Amino acid sequence: MKRIFWLAVLLGGLAACDPGKVFEENVPIEGKNWRIDEAVHFKVLVTDTVSTHNIYVNVRTFSDYPYSNLYLFIHVTSPAGDELTDTVDFRLADDRGRWLGRGIGDLYFLQLPYKKNIRFPVKGVYRFDIEQGMRTDLPGVRDVGLRVERVKEPADGKKE
Repeated sequence: MKRIFWLAVLLGGLAACDPGKVFEENVPIEGKNWRIDEAVHFKVLVTDTVSTHNIYVNVRTFSDYPYSNLYLFIHVTSPAGDELTDTVDFRLADDRGRWLGRGIGDLYFLQLPYKKNIRFPVKGVYRFDIEQGMRTDLPGVRDVGLRVERVKEPADGKKE
């Protein structure tokens, strides 16, 4: 009985560790080679149009990824059908070639800020389509993800 209690406490604690997370999903890239014609798709249900949110792109690469950056085309479609396309350039390594982010062995994880302190204008399902824009297939990409989180409000009510 004590084991069941402590297991329940542990699982409850793990679930509460990320209270601001609205959405997070990572999609494996087939063959760990992101083809130029392959997009990654996410559907995010938004129910809060009052709070501000941050949106991140998650990227997991192996050390044999051949570049220090990653160009992405991010297409967002709102529930109302409005479309937005952004081109972003994310740095994955510093000027000396050292990988940024966290690493284990030859695998590196980065959570890259895409949009900060935004409000979704309408409730519903938003579609995010992410394409790589490097003009060639990209070996060494394990997975690509999207994270949406609610911005934590400080006690004084001012945004961080």
